Amino acid sequence: MVRQAKAQRMLTHGHIWAALDRLAARAGLSPSGLAKRAGLDPTTFNRSKRVTSDGRERWPSTESIAKALAAADASIESFARLIDEDAGDSRSVPLLGFALAGASGAFDETGLPSGKGWTETALPTAEDGRTFALEISGDALAPVYRSGDIILVSPGTPIRKGDRVVVKTGKGDVLVATLKRRTARALDLQPLEAAQAARTIEASDVAWVARIVWARQ
Repeated sequence: MVRQAKAQRMLTHGHIWAALDRLAARAGLSPSGLAKRAGLDPTTFNRSKRVTSDGRERWPSTESIAKALAAADASIESFARLIDEDAGDSRSVPLLGFALAGASGAFDETGLPSGKGWTETALPTAEDGRTFALEISGDALAPVYRSGDIILVSPGTPIRKGDRVVVKTGKGDVLVATLKRRTARALDLQPLEAAQAARTIEASDVAWVARIVWARQ
């Protein structure tokens, strides 16, 4: 009965992309690093390639998967196991490009993933079941985070002074910074770019704030 249940399991868009993320991670690479090693355009496996601008799912080609397997020295059998991997030291979490994080509808009022544009990626298990991931684009957060890096954000993890956090303001801006101080009235933040001045945001202007618990670079 167990074998029959597995045989009837549907193969989804998310399963394939999560398996490619696991394949890259096991090779010690980011998805863009895996694509580059495979001789593909470095953006081939990026989040932006997984969903079209109008929200339709885009699947990786069999050719790109074959080249990725060769680059990672992995077999099609091992890739099938990655697709079916439900346990162990990783799981699939919602993934969104950082540039889209400020878009209307990307999060609900509590700061959880909502709406279109989200895909999945395989990252370490976190105790907070509400964890989601953001993929950095551009060099605005360099040198701490660079384009292609993925940060794991945990809305349920307690935040302390010195933690790196993601903050969404009531105006829809999404910021990444180090928390200097948090009071009932305001958040004091230090931008990741050391040359930038510290910033204070009134508590009434904060939609939500969540701790960055891990990064894949």
